[in-house]
Amino acid sequence: MLTIGDTLPDFTVPVQQGVDALPAGETLSQDSFPGKWKVLFYWPKDFTFVCPTEIVGYANLKDDFADRDAVLIGASTDTAHVHLAWRKSDPDLAAADFPWIADNGAVLASALGILDKNEHVAFRATFIIDPDNVIQAVQVNGLNVGRNPAETLRVLDALQTDELCPCNWNKGDDVLKLAA
Repeated sequence: MLTIGDTLPDFTVPVQQGVDALPAGETLSQDSFPGKWKVLFYWPKDFTFVCPTEIVGYANLKDDFADRDAVLIGASTDTAHVHLAWRKSDPDLAAADFPWIADNGAVLASALGILDKNEHVAFRATFIIDPDNVIQAVQVNGLNVGRNPAETLRVLDALQTDELCPCNWNKGDDVLKLAA
């Protein structure tokens, strides 16, 4: 699995966004969103139970991520058409207005090393990637445990300080200073 300090691999994958039109070959690559932090989070499958809670949780914080010059990018190993159908079936998912990677060939998930070998779907993996496409944080959960998007935001805040941030640090708290 790729980890902290690794560079995001080169990729071009289908992407789906919004509920207004059928997917028309839109793609996303490692060079999308130049100069931005990226929060790439994978869920195992569309039309499941835990996954929409995470997607909606991230969507509720989209503006907070944007305030930190970060873009949200969701992903699963489903197709763009399945993503569209799922968004159309649920108004909360329809409102999750950020790109969803349709990695149905598991190309990017494989390159990241986050495929469950038994289920052949992605783990619940979150990557915080800096503007130079270097991975700065990774969290990976099993298929049955959802993530806390607020914790992802907290970690992004800490990374952007470029300081020593203690346990339970939050934006605005004091950072640690080394004694002289």
